[in-house]
Amino acid sequence: MRVPETHPATLQTIYDLASLTKPLITGLLCARLVESAELALDDPIARYLPEFDRPDKKGITLRQLLTHTSGLPAWRPLYLLANDTKEQALAAIAAEMLQSLPGERVSYSDLGFITLGLLLQRRSGQTLAALAQNQIFKPLGLQQTFFNPALAARTGVAACETGNAYERDMCERDFSGRPYAGWRHETIWGQVHDGNAYFLGGIAGHAGLFSTVTETLRLANQFIGSQSTLLMPETCRLFRENMTAGLNEARSFAWQLAATSGSTAGPGLPADAFGHTGFTGTSCWIDAATERSFILFTNRTHNRSLPFANINSVRREFHRLAVTALTSR
Repeated sequence: MRVPETHPATLQTIYDLASLTKPLITGLLCARLVESAELALDDPIARYLPEFDRPDKKGITLRQLLTHTSGLPAWRPLYLLANDTKEQALAAIAAEMLQSLPGERVSYSDLGFITLGLLLQRRSGQTLAALAQNQIFKPLGLQQTFFNPALAARTGVAACETGNAYERDMCERDFSGRPYAGWRHETIWGQVHDGNAYFLGGIAGHAGLFSTVTETLRLANQFIGSQSTLLMPETCRLFRENMTAGLNEARSFAWQLAATSGSTAGPGLPADAFGHTGFTGTSCWIDAATERSFILFTNRTHNRSLPFANINSVRREFHRLAVTALTSR
């Protein structure tokens, strides 16, 4: 859908995947480095990012960023805190006060995955987009999966929110007195919706990926040991492993587990199924035991007034219906 016109969604419609970028790109790239022993899960990230060599953050590990147990806040408007200079984004994150001690609780954090994306870039000397192109998109033959869609591809992209009303409301509520001239007012269409990702050039560890349902399925298969061509089966087991046992959520390597109370998996998926949602209305859940992926894409933020509809019940019902249909075959 795109106001004032209506376009039917197809398997070739390109969506802003929002936070699905976290596992599908950042998580996958990190997994490849862990598999090759270039990174270790319990490495302190200050080893690679000196900005984090601070008393409260020098012990934060790669595992804690991947499982959202670093203690970093969920979100901050980096475009305000970094003085609208993206090169200062990492320093702005490192200067934030932790919300909890590292490893103490699961607290979902965009800032944690932005940090992971910047770590990957600094280690390699390449942009995250180049890493994804060389290590993921090209080997898998993906043609409609990318950061920053070309203008020519725009007509096939699902539209998002009109302007930045959602983020602007949060900024005016929590960061009053910090004027910002960069708000978008037009329909966000063919540009990343997330404000921090847009500020970072459309390429970030937490958001920015665009893709179709068909090509997202090929990405999802890379997390299933029997189907992956990019990872070994033993690496893929990390995505089903509860790395936060005893904490408030069940989290694995870059994914949430269905064992989490109230997850969008619903009751039809097993406890070790893993998944993620995206703010724009996307979701992907994977049941590796049955080699099934459940992908639901919507553009729920388009032509909707605030607050946007919570579609978690729709996601759960989608999984229930899909499992029922597959089981009855």
